[in-house]
Amino acid sequence: MGVGKGRGACEHVCVRPWPLGTGREAPNHMRPMCGANPPPRPARPFRDGGEGEEATRRRSQACAPPGHRGRPSLHTCRPRAATVPTISLQARRRTPRTRERPRWSPPLVPLPCISLPPFPRGARSGMQQAAGPAEDEDEEMGVKEEDGDEEEEEEDDGYYMDPCPAAVASPPGVGGGRANPASRRRAREEKERTKLRERQRRAITGRILAGLRQHGNYSLRARADINEVIAALAREAGWVVLPDGTTFPSSAAAAAQPGPRPVMVAAAPLALPTSPALPLRGISPVAARPISHRPAPASSLLLSPPRAAGAAAASSRPPADDVPDGGSSSHLLAVPVNVPMDPAVAEDAAVAKQVPEVAPRPPERDFAGTPYVPVYVMLPLGVVNVSGEVVDADELVGQLRVLKAAGVDGVMVDCWWGNVEAHRPQEYNWTGYKRLFQMIRELKLKLQVVMSFHECGGNVGDDVSIPLPHWVTEIGRSNPDIYFTDRAGRRNTECLSWGIDKERVLQGRTAVEVYFDFMRSFRVEFDEYFEDAIISEIEIGLGACGELRYPSYPAKHGWKYPGIGEFQCYDRYLQKNLRRAAEERGHTIWARGPDNAGHYNSEPNLTGFFCDGGDYDSYYGRFFLNWYSQMLVDHADRVLMLARLAFEGLNIAVKVSGVHWWYKTASHAAELTAGFYNPCNRDGYAPIAAVLKKYDAALNFTCVELRTMDQHEVYPEAFADPEGLVWQVLNAAWDAGLQVASENALPCYDREGFNKILENAKPLNDPDGRHLFGFTYLRLSKVLFERPNFFEFERFVKRMHGEAVLDLQA
Repeated sequence: MGVGKGRGACEHVCVRPWPLGTGREAPNHMRPMCGANPPPRPARPFRDGGEGEEATRRRSQACAPPGHRGRPSLHTCRPRAATVPTISLQARRRTPRTRERPRWSPPLVPLPCISLPPFPRGARSGMQQAAGPAEDEDEEMGVKEEDGDEEEEEEDDGYYMDPCPAAVASPPGVGGGRANPASRRRAREEKERTKLRERQRRAITGRILAGLRQHGNYSLRARADINEVIAALAREAGWVVLPDGTTFPSSAAAAAQPGPRPVMVAAAPLALPTSPALPLRGISPVAARPISHRPAPASSLLLSPPRAAGAAAASSRPPADDVPDGGSSSHLLAVPVNVPMDPAVAEDAAVAKQVPEVAPRPPERDFAGTPYVPVYVMLPLGVVNVSGEVVDADELVGQLRVLKAAGVDGVMVDCWWGNVEAHRPQEYNWTGYKRLFQMIRELKLKLQVVMSFHECGGNVGDDVSIPLPHWVTEIGRSNPDIYFTDRAGRRNTECLSWGIDKERVLQGRTAVEVYFDFMRSFRVEFDEYFEDAIISEIEIGLGACGELRYPSYPAKHGWKYPGIGEFQCYDRYLQKNLRRAAEERGHTIWARGPDNAGHYNSEPNLTGFFCDGGDYDSYYGRFFLNWYSQMLVDHADRVLMLARLAFEGLNIAVKVSGVHWWYKTASHAAELTAGFYNPCNRDGYAPIAAVLKKYDAALNFTCVELRTMDQHEVYPEAFADPEGLVWQVLNAAWDAGLQVASENALPCYDREGFNKILENAKPLNDPDGRHLFGFTYLRLSKVLFERPNFFEFERFVKRMHGEAVLDLQA
């Protein structure tokens, strides 16, 4: 690098003093002393070769610029050597200036004074280019600091050593000199353009959020960032958005548009692959499942963000986002705005509106030739009323004929304890069910019968009210401890407590004796249906909703999804059993329920019992949960023993509920309160499978149609994983050698839900060829017989039977 030799150029060594041996370089605010204001006191002169102080003073003044001659200097000067030492100039990254400057009185170190050109704001040294890609990406993505910080940092750009002042600058072409005023002006203009682009991006994001909240019913938080906006729009367009932010088209879009690469959602507008088959709708509510396609209003245009002027802005944008003027950018970053339309565009929109658009579907697996899985349909809950009559018998017969024509194998019927033994103990009225079963036999359909020892009403999907037998509720008024009870003392009249299984509190009979008498009466009354194999299976109700579980999440007590529920063990009989278990263990203080388990709608991490590292994993917690879940297993053991006596040689089954919320947490709190001791370090379904295997009972599991991604989209705070739960339960049952059936937990009419059921019913590439032995569809209704819904259902039945269908989506 050249050294200036013009008039007034300094030919001596001029540097700011710095402590020797520190290994540090001078900060930027320590300016070189050529042309600097003198300090309040002079520095100690440098002595060399025995020269006097007068000679040193003369040399010092010779280096000073005009106007400063005769003043004391903070630097000293030495005659230049023949060879100019090499100086390593390092660019530094921007750092905020500290308010307090260090104080020191260091020795003086001489270096040659050189002239350097100013460091433009837009340029970078080789070291900066090697070490600063993160800064480039931040500027590219619009991630900048506040304007006040930029103004403060403007003074800190450049090298650690600033160029010498104009008075000692070298002439052009020889050394360097001050920056060109035009370059400084261009740098300031570029900075202003950068600020403008950032303001535009923020304004566009604000309009996107406002439009989505007002017109699209998107559940975006008030300060949502661009990641959340892109994720919401991607889901609405039918794309798949993983929990970590990865976004990619669905399988159908991948088939129509080969080779899309997964794109990680970042804090900047990303140019994602677009497809005309995935338009963004303008105004529409968000559905529970991602809708892959809906037409947008013809009067709405999707406007892309305004383009920033300048070549720098164009070069910083990814090529995929660089579209010509008048074109449309990525539909994931567009906002529907009503604007005047070009006639040609309006004509195209009108044509598109007339042509019905078909939603793209993911590729489907071909189930032709797979094992035959029978399909049953659950009849309405109130198909037989308390008077023993079949409700709307003629309409029901017509619906059953349609189901038979569609290939359905049979139906499932609930035999309600409250209807049959309604008024007096051991007086059974089977009239309505006899007529119903006769209708089903004439249509050559099979029957699955549920022994429903619970009340109907108050749960999801209950459209009728069928209480427990009147004589049982009369006993409950005088002795409410026959019902399950929560910590606050609220009674749940949905079913009887398991604490009275061996207590003679039901007019001289125990609860299991009452259940056995009911099942034996049914077996005698419908013996001919067993002989003719019309009744293919008996499902034994073992708890709330006919499922093997505690009534831990009752809607009548204010529970709402995804609350963890509450333990139901505070009736007198279960508390007596708990005290006995604690005494046998030798810790009578453990004869109590948890006092820090929250309430029905609590979250696990907000309780002391279910949080990570909480009391559920303590000595007391493990004792209590073992006892609580063992009461459930013992109840199943007692009732199934008598059921096997009543239905000897027949197929019996037990339904287990799919409590899939909070499955991704360590404690699995909702499962614990329901009686399934299934935390992350324990298999809570193996003991249940063992007791079912003991009595050769099949396992009927729910929620096989649910998808984890859908649950995450609707209730991300629930940490639900229905797919993981289904996998665990089915494998636990298959490992125990059980037959496994299933049913859907919620109404299902779409192809995606049916495909999920098929995948669970016939696992792909299972080495043992395991599959479900039956599926029950919930439930018969008028909505099912609507043309598009019934078409999908009939198609589903054929594939469950292993038949080929012609409209498989490749």
